[in-house]
Amino acid sequence: MKIRYWHHNLKFRHPFTISKGTKTHQPTLVVELEHLGIKGYGEAPAITYYNIAVEKMIEDIERKKMMIEKFAFTSPDRYWHYLHHLFPQDPFLVCALDIAAWDLFGKMKQKPLYELWGLDISRGPLTDYTIGIDPIDKMVAKMKEKPWPVYKIKLGTNKDIEVLQALRLQTDAVFRVDANAAWKVENVLKILPALQEAGVELVEQPLAKDDWEGMQILFQQSPLPMFADESCVFESDVEKCAGCFHGINIKLTKCSGITPAIRMVEHAKKLGLKIMIGCMNESTVGSAAIANMLPLADYVDMDGPLLLEEDVANGLGYDFGKIKLSGKPGLGIEYLG
Repeated sequence: MKIRYWHHNLKFRHPFTISKGTKTHQPTLVVELEHLGIKGYGEAPAITYYNIAVEKMIEDIERKKMMIEKFAFTSPDRYWHYLHHLFPQDPFLVCALDIAAWDLFGKMKQKPLYELWGLDISRGPLTDYTIGIDPIDKMVAKMKEKPWPVYKIKLGTNKDIEVLQALRLQTDAVFRVDANAAWKVENVLKILPALQEAGVELVEQPLAKDDWEGMQILFQQSPLPMFADESCVFESDVEKCAGCFHGINIKLTKCSGITPAIRMVEHAKKLGLKIMIGCMNESTVGSAAIANMLPLADYVDMDGPLLLEEDVANGLGYDFGKIKLSGKPGLGIEYLG
């Protein structure tokens, strides 16, 4: 096995703002694993509020490069377990390597990943398109710029209801809202009627990630489904979400890859939780990993390539919310470097 990597700093089409802050570019790491002349690619974006930087991931690669490369590769599952113990404090890097291993494995088997998993890719849900926080007129303009069947609206300001009302005047599309842990339980209970009136389908991470008592109250009283994001990072978090949330948002980057994400889906479904598979503004490389898993999800948020002005790969298409894959082996993408 041989490893190579690239550090990209991809520009957003519009400055991307959530309740935790604003960014104009998305730093991301792309890795390449080569085995028997076949190359697989994976990605992990850097996320400030998880204290993960591309420089740190590269440092970890260089520190243990020989150990990454010496593994006798037979399957992604075995490799993930090896990487999980090799980098116990860097799930983002493990994710990038895990995605690359699955891409490699699919190419070795000469099948797209969804075929290896026995999935019917035509049955996947539509992806939403995210409208980041901005002055109301700018949020309206961004929505008009991108007609779409499902929007995720970032909230967490003192004008949340006005935002929803203004956007609703422009479209009859499905709305989902994401507060990124910005609200308090009493605030949510007050604005729930307005959220319903605006036709909101679900609410993502309304409260602080550790406010389990507050989430139990919302779980019992909310007429709208509540989904965990920051409260559900790793496999061990899935169990805690039952009885506090109606569903979970699984993100490959933070849970450490495709391998644990599939286990999280299985566990969550046994607990009666709905499944969203979400993105962290990955390019087409990381987004293609999500795309291959689409039939496992009830909802999907994989609009990273749409929000970015730049990309590093091709092979993934978007048609008014519907995802189109190339059908090529592995992830189905071509890395452009």
